[in-house]
Amino acid sequence: MIAHAPLVRNAALRRTVLIILIAIFAVLTLFPEKYRAASSLTPTDPASLGLSGTLGQLGAVGSVFGNQAAVEVSMKVARSDYVRDVVIKKLKLDKRLGLSRIETHRWLDRKVDVSTLRGGIIEFEVKLRDKDLAKDIVSAYGEAVRVQLATISRTQTSYKRDILLRLVDESSERLAKAQAAYDSFRLQTRYSSPQAAIYAAGDRIPELEALIRAKDVELNAARQFATDDNFSVRQRLAEREALERQLAEARSVSPQQQSSVGQVVRQSTRVDKLRRDLDLAQGLYDNYKRYLQGTSVENLTSTANIRILEPAYIDSERQYNWLALVAAVATLLFGLAIEVYLIRPPLDGAEA
Repeated sequence: MIAHAPLVRNAALRRTVLIILIAIFAVLTLFPEKYRAASSLTPTDPASLGLSGTLGQLGAVGSVFGNQAAVEVSMKVARSDYVRDVVIKKLKLDKRLGLSRIETHRWLDRKVDVSTLRGGIIEFEVKLRDKDLAKDIVSAYGEAVRVQLATISRTQTSYKRDILLRLVDESSERLAKAQAAYDSFRLQTRYSSPQAAIYAAGDRIPELEALIRAKDVELNAARQFATDDNFSVRQRLAEREALERQLAEARSVSPQQQSSVGQVVRQSTRVDKLRRDLDLAQGLYDNYKRYLQGTSVENLTSTANIRILEPAYIDSERQYNWLALVAAVATLLFGLAIEVYLIRPPLDGAEA
């Protein structure tokens, strides 16, 4: 029906109209010229900053979001209404475009393309006729994402610092109690170094046994020249009896017996428990304090959580209006189809 329409049957008129349409679409493909503005960034980690060792020693982490979620979180923030609102306020975009705030949000959502590339790279792209506006928009997007991620990082660090401050206070009180209990035990036992004094008391039995054996040797030697009524022999016997009493007291298992095995065992058990409590309290306090110091480093590096790989730039490559180009190609194919149909029309069914 189209091929046999009055205007289409006229070859000169048909071809002239097609050429004019194709020329119009070709011009629209190139003009008005659009400019592509783009910017790219990527989330950072401690290794890229050269601070992984320092952060690890201080108990800090490189990212509060976790390595596997850094790009996803950044994409979520980049596509959020909050970031669009920040861009609108910073550039006063609603006034520049002459649109309402909601219409400007929709315009940004439609015009700005936020995508991820290989290697965890996030790219902002916009194509507009106003190259300055396009460049301002992608630059504002990158800055807004960086600031918002830094704010989230500082908020998370502040929450962690509050917890660590409470833990440091609790561990400090525990350390003070453990130290007071240990010092009280030292005052009760009169031991400046309880562990060493207890070990020394434990070595007293072998020393007494050695002294008794030495007295036996002296006593046997004295009895070769004198009887037991001799003053020297009686003195040695008295000394041996005193050493035996001391040995019996030392071997006693009664905890109340001074310098006895029982007392040494009880005191060693007590001092070991106090020492373990003190070491545990000291370790907890030192670790929590180190982690608390790490939050200060995290605050300092919170604004370095995003690396701007490419600041906002205008692509030097010529941008084409692809819709007009597609229309030109479709018009050309439509004209060729009509020409082919008219040159070799299909046979009528009756004639076939």
